[in-house]
Amino acid sequence: MPDTVSPVPFNDLSRTPAARAEEIAAAISDVLASGWYVMGPQHDRLQVELAEYLGVSDAVLVGNGTDALELGLAALGVAQGDLVLTAANAGAYTSVATRLLGATPVYADISAETMLVTPETLEESLARLDQAPKAFVITHLYGALARVEELVAVAHRHGIAVLEDCAQSIGARFGARAGGTFGDIATTSFYPTKNLGALGDGGAVFTDRPELAESVRRMRQYGWDSKYHVAHDHGRNSRMDEMQAAILRVKLPHLDAANARRREIHAAYETAGGAATLVNSASGSFNAHLAVLTSESRDRHRLALRERGIGTDVHYPIPDHRQSFPGAPAAHLELPVTDWAAGVVFSVPMFPELTDDEVSRVCDALASL
Repeated sequence: MPDTVSPVPFNDLSRTPAARAEEIAAAISDVLASGWYVMGPQHDRLQVELAEYLGVSDAVLVGNGTDALELGLAALGVAQGDLVLTAANAGAYTSVATRLLGATPVYADISAETMLVTPETLEESLARLDQAPKAFVITHLYGALARVEELVAVAHRHGIAVLEDCAQSIGARFGARAGGTFGDIATTSFYPTKNLGALGDGGAVFTDRPELAESVRRMRQYGWDSKYHVAHDHGRNSRMDEMQAAILRVKLPHLDAANARRREIHAAYETAGGAATLVNSASGSFNAHLAVLTSESRDRHRLALRERGIGTDVHYPIPDHRQSFPGAPAAHLELPVTDWAAGVVFSVPMFPELTDDEVSRVCDALASL
């Protein structure tokens, strides 16, 4: 690659459009002038606006996406000794949240085509378990919605509550209905690299069940039902600050346009060809959080892309059932597709500020594999 050609970064958070940066700076200035920095008017307005965007009755802001998972599961009644069923190929975030509650994560295998749990793999996993899970977490991985209606139907038929993890799928929809509105409760993360990202940590829990929302509201602030009065177990301090809420209020109205640009980039990658295979395809049910490919020659292909100046990453190299959680017994699970996927998936640049020239360079590089 000639020295004069800049690499195509895997991501670049510094490319915020100038007009958006000005809006964000003004929002930060307003917060500074207000003298209200935690759970103030920006926080309250974002909760309303996020609920309206998703089409649910309640959105509850918390400190980060892992807290959202933990408190969402706690609101569903997950406690010491319970099982939580989920996918093992999604970065261990749900497993960590589950273990924080004293519960045990167990896993369903995934589809080799979508990398998502399916109704079939869910049924297979339930048939293997001696104890029914208290909750099932549907991870909408890479920005693609799983077969959520069918999954919810299977779980509910077995008496299992459903949490949708939308950390990577915010803005993805089946028709007019947003991901996160099919199960009993849902969560998201506002980590800076997300499609709707803050300039720090943040998360949210959303639901159409007011009693679950109220439970999360109490838990996020010490378990209070009124100031200084603890009335709920599992209370903690998990509050989003005003600065992050104000920043997200600036970004939320631009989310659909940013997702459309991501889909446009992904659609271009789909025309590239080459030896590696894209996992997803551009559609309304896929917000193109990541552009993920599979290759039996992953290391060689990543090296070839790097030599052409194309950044790559792997999401995720170690599945949860292969992690060494302290104090946990060794897992003896048969998840053949999950194990296979961990050795073949890799991701190429995907963020809405990629230039057309950079997209073309990624396409050319993929075609050469």
